[in-house]
Amino acid sequence: MAVESVSLEPTGELRSRGHLSRAWSRLIRKKLALACMGILLILYSGGILAPWVSVASGYDYDRPDYTAFRAPPSWDHWVGTDRAGRDLFVRLLWGIQNTIIITLTAMATGSLVIGITLGLVAGYFGGRVDTIINRVGEVFSSFPDIFLIIILAATLKPRILQGVRWLEDTTFVDGLVKSGVVDYFVVFMALVAFSWVGMQRLVRGQVLVLRESQYVDAARALGASTPRILFKHVLPNAISPIIVTVSMGMGTMVGTEIILGWLGLGIQPPRPSLGTMLFEGGVSLQSFRNAPWLLLGPGTVAFLMILSWNLLGDALNDVLNPRTR
Repeated sequence: MAVESVSLEPTGELRSRGHLSRAWSRLIRKKLALACMGILLILYSGGILAPWVSVASGYDYDRPDYTAFRAPPSWDHWVGTDRAGRDLFVRLLWGIQNTIIITLTAMATGSLVIGITLGLVAGYFGGRVDTIINRVGEVFSSFPDIFLIIILAATLKPRILQGVRWLEDTTFVDGLVKSGVVDYFVVFMALVAFSWVGMQRLVRGQVLVLRESQYVDAARALGASTPRILFKHVLPNAISPIIVTVSMGMGTMVGTEIILGWLGLGIQPPRPSLGTMLFEGGVSLQSFRNAPWLLLGPGTVAFLMILSWNLLGDALNDVLNPRTR
């Protein structure tokens, strides 16, 4: 009686799940990586809970305390107050929330959606499509990113602001300019315009290797569609370097958003921004001597966010890169 042989070879999905599971078990053994994840969790949770903290504390980000102008840290004001008597702790949480909104949406749209999609298309199809995408990327990457981001933010904002004001004057829509939506959109567009280039090149390089694999040839022979091949068979096998690039890129994106705010091109008052708070706290040496908490609060938060993302990216590179195991 013939016995049908059963293959005990795990499927691609199980192999991928096993790889990520082993990487996670190695990651949680790294104390520095756990510390970075803990710091980011605390900071991001504080930013998300900023509205509830404002209600619980009784201090809004733009509501001054007329009895405590530029007061040092105390039981009533944990991080002190600024020159207008506004609670710095609440303003820090709202500043973190603004950074979360801008950087996460820019990373998701620029690096993940645009960068990964263009990288898959360029690497898989090649030829003229690959050439056009690469030439466009070279134009964006031929200049310093921060320099072009500053130019883009400075030139876009007046035109977008004019268009939004016209919309408010000609329709029943009101309060858009006051809500800060223009600032969010300008910074978002400036970050998205340049965040896709590095991810596109990374994914393209991975696809150039993976498209010649036997399982891709088998999927073509079975009649699988191109989108299914790209997103079901090719992309999951390139997920490790993408995770590392995203974690390291988040540190760069957070720093860029803070620099834009410090230069006056980011989120504008009355909405708090870490960059604006850094500028107000370090406007002069005399100001720092008289009220160091104005600079130490936002400076510490910005430093911890950028450092934690970079160190977490290094740790992820160690556990996901097969050459470092």
